[in-house]
Amino acid sequence: MQANKTSLPPLDYLLTFEVAAKHESFSGASREIGISESAISRKVRLLEQHYKTPLFRRGSKSISLTAQGALLLKKIQPSLKNLRDVSAAMFEQENSQQINLAATNSVTTLWLIPRLRNFKTVHSNTNIAVIASDEDSECLAENVDFAILRGDGQWPDHTSQKLFGETIFPVCSPEFLANNPTAADLETLSTLSLIEVSSKHPEWMNWNDWLTGHISGFPALSKRSVFNAYPHAIQAAVDGLGIALGWSYLIDPLLESGELVRPIGDIQTRTEYGYYLLQRAKTPMDLKLQIVKDWLLTESAAST
Repeated sequence: MQANKTSLPPLDYLLTFEVAAKHESFSGASREIGISESAISRKVRLLEQHYKTPLFRRGSKSISLTAQGALLLKKIQPSLKNLRDVSAAMFEQENSQQINLAATNSVTTLWLIPRLRNFKTVHSNTNIAVIASDEDSECLAENVDFAILRGDGQWPDHTSQKLFGETIFPVCSPEFLANNPTAADLETLSTLSLIEVSSKHPEWMNWNDWLTGHISGFPALSKRSVFNAYPHAIQAAVDGLGIALGWSYLIDPLLESGELVRPIGDIQTRTEYGYYLLQRAKTPMDLKLQIVKDWLLTESAAST
């Protein structure tokens, strides 16, 4: 196709021409760009055909610019520099953007962190800063892009999408169950070593609430170990300290690996609460935010 007076040649022709002019050698350009000398020569020849004028004088071992070649080089170098600067700035902006993702300590430790490695493998240029806190005010701070919190789906000034519901059941290590076979009997659970979590959230289910929903008239809970963070309570159960309440989706991998078991089988409590992905209302969605959001929703769908 004939080039008109305003048509531009392919950018790689101009870049190749610039490098060849710098080295005054097709072989030197070949070493810098990493393509064959014949490919360098071909791109320059196509550029000359585009402008219908010779740009180099070819010698036996070197090349030199013609008057037209020197003029072209002088004119294009500022534009090529501007393109390189813009491209570098775009990559710098792309790599510097950080997505702040807040979640409760339990979600961060048991659900989020195990999935981050695969995310980074696929999205190496997307940086996620994780904020782990059981304080809602910290998770919903203005600098937080997404938060994963437990609740009923209603948070002022935020949109929410449910990641997974809340199903709760007793769990313990296989060794604890072997040493305490009465753990398999719902009626005697309250007499065993129970692992409790202290929480500032009044709706957080404790052992007294869970047992009340399944049996009546159980004795006072006297053998309890109390932790202020759910991941610590679960680790204590894994280590054989007693029986903890397990939240489905958070401790499923530990059940699958056999580190924890459900001593009383399928007896469980399903609440009206769940874990939600929150985002400040009317926040514009750019590409990186959409990537992180889609990933979290996909991972939660795979958990159900």
